[in-house]
Amino acid sequence: MAELNFQTVLDHLLDSKKEIPQGHMQYYSDLDPKSLRLFLDVWSSVPQKRKLLLLDTLAAHLEEDTIVSYEDIGKSLLTDPDAEVRARAMGLLAESDDPRLVDTLLKIFQADSDLAPRLKAASLLGEFVLMGELEELDETRLRKIEDALIAVIRSDANPSLRRAAVEAFGYSGRDEAVAILESAYEREDPLWVASALRAMGRSHDNRWNESVVSKLLDPDPRIRFAAAEAAGELNIEEAAPIMLKMLEDEEEDDTVTMAAVWALSQIGGDDARAYILSLIESTDDEETSTFLEDALENLDFNEELNKFDLLSLDEDDDLSEFDEVEFDEEDDT
Repeated sequence: MAELNFQTVLDHLLDSKKEIPQGHMQYYSDLDPKSLRLFLDVWSSVPQKRKLLLLDTLAAHLEEDTIVSYEDIGKSLLTDPDAEVRARAMGLLAESDDPRLVDTLLKIFQADSDLAPRLKAASLLGEFVLMGELEELDETRLRKIEDALIAVIRSDANPSLRRAAVEAFGYSGRDEAVAILESAYEREDPLWVASALRAMGRSHDNRWNESVVSKLLDPDPRIRFAAAEAAGELNIEEAAPIMLKMLEDEEEDDTVTMAAVWALSQIGGDDARAYILSLIESTDDEETSTFLEDALENLDFNEELNKFDLLSLDEDDDLSEFDEVEFDEEDDT
């Protein structure tokens, strides 16, 4: 058996009759310039279906392994002649915080010849908007992204692209955000309502609490799904009993159920914990069990975080009171 190295991994990639083993995934991570050139030289000879299979496999592995990075490959394939390759390449950049990507993503978002890459670019641009709101991206780049998203939202472009732009713009603190989200929310099309709800959750603005809660029992599962997600992101405590009631319905859509469970893990509370524990005890499905264990871990994390925040507030309060006493004593002297 030949020794496994990057060249043998690439030779294996060229053989469409062979599966792509998980053990090969590490060899595509953090490529040095020489290895990247080798990859790109081979890439042109790889059949299209094989290319997509590799990119999907890399993206799936990226979600499971926090150590690997496929940014080098993702960036290199943004100009690939195949639209599906370009779209999937962006899936390898979900964790990237490289501001140099912004101009390339804007070009794809605004002018790519195919819809799939533009939709992926919109999603990534939303992450950079969030970085801007956290002051981790310069204001000039943030403004360029926001202006581009607004222009598409207000255009007659493909509705899917405009909805993706609304969702990305949800992270923005710009004054226009309120009117944009309200307009999308008030449409009759459930896809627009769902996008508005998703954007509301990303805003972390509790002005939207009532709008989100009112859609938790909507007849359309796509809206219920988005509302549950938003309720978790906004940490809406009054949404918890409603979602627990939703989960009693055995005919509820599976994706809505999972969104509601995860939202409960974000909101927390004794009832949410008891419900998730009961589900863990009653399920035999390994995938479901893993998801529920993750939800319970997330609930623990959020509750510990909340305790820490409360302790920090108490300490700040005590400190401020102490400072006031010292200030008064200085005045007396």
